[in-house]
Amino acid sequence: MMDVQTDPRRQFDFWIGEWEVFGPEGKRVGENRIEPLYDGNALAEHWQGAGGIRGTSLNAWEPLTGRWHQTWVDSSGSLLLLDGGLVDGRMVLTGRAPADEEAGADGAAVTELQRITWTPNDDGSVRQCWEVSADGGTTWRVAFDGHYRRRA
Repeated sequence: MMDVQTDPRRQFDFWIGEWEVFGPEGKRVGENRIEPLYDGNALAEHWQGAGGIRGTSLNAWEPLTGRWHQTWVDSSGSLLLLDGGLVDGRMVLTGRAPADEEAGADGAAVTELQRITWTPNDDGSVRQCWEVSADGGTTWRVAFDGHYRRRA
């Protein structure tokens, strides 16, 4: 079996599993199941938020670009497309998505940068920090900070 160093398809394997997800204050915010697909060439995410939002993502290594890709859709109608890769042992994916505002002064849709970082911890847990920037990446605000603990 190949490892992260020799097979980039293994870089996101730390996220595979059944998880309970908690916010920074320790309150349970949802549960997530991440499963490998197609001999490890992709991962499927199945999210169930404590507030009722359900979502799914498909994550895959793209050998032609040397990058990971994620497509996220959820029950609120959100769509998020992200790309990136492993940076210092953390998976960092970025993309653009519509901002809360409907349109800019010129009538064009307003988008914001999205950055999600998954950090594997020594105790087997994972931190997922989703950040948003409305100024091209100069400043970031945290949209979601989830601490994943393996379901017993």
